[in-house]
Amino acid sequence: MIAKPFYILVIALSCFILFPSLALTQEEIASDNNEVKIKKTFKTEFYNLRGTNVFDVALGTSVINGDFVDPMFEIYTHFGYKRHVTPHFGIDVGYHKFNLAYIDSYNEGFMSFDVNLELTVLPHNKFSPFVFAGAGLNASNHFRETAHKFQGGGGVEYIVSNQFGIKLYTDYNYVLSDELDGLEAGDSDDTYFRLAIGINYYFGGSKIKAKKLKGQATVIDSNLLNDEYYIKK
Repeated sequence: MIAKPFYILVIALSCFILFPSLALTQEEIASDNNEVKIKKTFKTEFYNLRGTNVFDVALGTSVINGDFVDPMFEIYTHFGYKRHVTPHFGIDVGYHKFNLAYIDSYNEGFMSFDVNLELTVLPHNKFSPFVFAGAGLNASNHFRETAHKFQGGGGVEYIVSNQFGIKLYTDYNYVLSDELDGLEAGDSDDTYFRLAIGINYYFGGSKIKAKKLKGQATVIDSNLLNDEYYIKK
């Protein structure tokens, strides 16, 4: 009968031989050329694709929903500045010049000064929806009539280069007055819509989608990529 210490010795020797072998298989030893193949990892850091500051211009149309019938679409232009406080959120200040009209009865020029909080849904993607809401001051030409208002809207944007994006958007404007069209009638205040296509010019801040940084060599499977090199023994 083989003594018990003999079994203990066999088990100890097996562990000494087996465990280093298991460790080496993680490094994928190439036994034929005595080279150790190590895979390098990369750390990916995401940045705002759209930069920190934005100047934008837009051209489109506006239409009133007031007390007369047969409203018509009129010209609308916009100039603005936006500051991103995070990749998702920005504060937008804009000047809007537009006309509101009814067929054969009314056509008047207006302007508005708006402040909005804007949400960019996918700031790290070239194509992203966005929504915004805020308040502003509505005024007729030469400030003959003024009224406060609230507005909200949304649209889509596509980044065409490092500094430029194209957007299509619409907004709804609720004016705290029923005399926007010169007639006070009905149970609600006057409102109007605007629809436009515009260009965003980005500057300042990072406009890189992803930055790959070379990290330490590792054998963690979840971080391995196809970038490989060899270390000669």
